[in-house]
Amino acid sequence: MPSDTPEAVPAADTAAPAAAAPDEPRGRRRGRFAALIGAAAALGVIAGACAGYLVQAGREPTPLPPLSQPVLEQDRGKAPAPLSAAQDRRVKTDGDLRELLLDVPRGADPADPDEWPEGSDGWLDLAEYANGFEETGAAFGDILRNEFRRAAVTAWDDEDHSVEIVLVQYRQEEYMAASEASSNGQYWAEEAGSESWAIPGTGNGRAYVLDEPETEPGYLPLYSAQAHAWRGDIAMEIWMYGSEPIKKKAIMDLAERQMERL
Repeated sequence: MPSDTPEAVPAADTAAPAAAAPDEPRGRRRGRFAALIGAAAALGVIAGACAGYLVQAGREPTPLPPLSQPVLEQDRGKAPAPLSAAQDRRVKTDGDLRELLLDVPRGADPADPDEWPEGSDGWLDLAEYANGFEETGAAFGDILRNEFRRAAVTAWDDEDHSVEIVLVQYRQEEYMAASEASSNGQYWAEEAGSESWAIPGTGNGRAYVLDEPETEPGYLPLYSAQAHAWRGDIAMEIWMYGSEPIKKKAIMDLAERQMERL
């Protein structure tokens, strides 16, 4: 497979307050009122340009000044050396995104591709990623508007937990979508009721352990933990599940090591 998975085609500065998060990923929406103001401003510029042209056309031509300027000396010093791959973050994040994921731990079993075909090659396309949301159709459109570029995933099962790590990369030509995606994940983790801790070195990244397990008749209680953080144009999601309560150290260790890879 090539180093860069096929990317979604985009549809068209800071994260919005977490309290305003919707049920699915937010898109960057201007609203009808803002669109009307923008159209009126454009018409005003056109009208002003036409009036200015008519006034200028009736005036006598103004003689141009002589074409002269001081002689500029050419710098003879050496140009700065380009950044090394270790210093240039884009060299790392524009390559194979799957290489930035944590390796499957020794002794753990990688996710069964027959049970989970979406991530069998390490990639999640836009439809597969959106399928992880409750409102899949709405999520698909919002994620696309959020300038989704690509997503890489890894998952495994060990003796105590099932783990899934997703790195979602955005184009960020319009706004900081990775930061907003992380804020959305944190909002819903807090809404679910959980204890949380800051992930060192990430600014506002946080890890969560849900207070209460999910219960269904005939099944063991399902405990869960998650982590959300971002760096540059990449948002990180970690999901952990188990039949026993998940300790803070387990989710924090994964989150810290994954963010160090970024």
